[in-house]
Amino acid sequence: MKHIVIPADKKVIAKGIEPIIALLEDHDADFKLLNKIELALDELYTNIASYAYEPGTGDIEIDYDFDEETRLLTIIIADSGKAFDPLAKEDPNIALPAESRQIGGLGIFIVKNVMDETTYCRVDNKNILTLKKKI
Repeated sequence: MKHIVIPADKKVIAKGIEPIIALLEDHDADFKLLNKIELALDELYTNIASYAYEPGTGDIEIDYDFDEETRLLTIIIADSGKAFDPLAKEDPNIALPAESRQIGGLGIFIVKNVMDETTYCRVDNKNILTLKKKI
């Protein structure tokens, strides 16, 4: 697993996305899929930067790996912010018109639909979100 740490700051979240996308590009991942993964990661990092540490600051730890044999991407995102299980929230009803939907929740809905497997746990005062995607 490769390991990077970025500040939980919206201005630098690309630093947590670019190495993962570059790894997948090196393994001939589909362009449309790369865009979806990039969007999903952007949503997750933005949520952490916006809410996990408020009113303070902290870091986002990212471990990632691509198994060439199985073509499985694994990303583990951890923060030491407030306990929050993003998977516990009910999915938004996207069949409703936008003005009839509740605000929020669409980002994690996107993540769950892009990834093949998404799990959450809280260990040692850290939120840990594990994402898996067959490429």
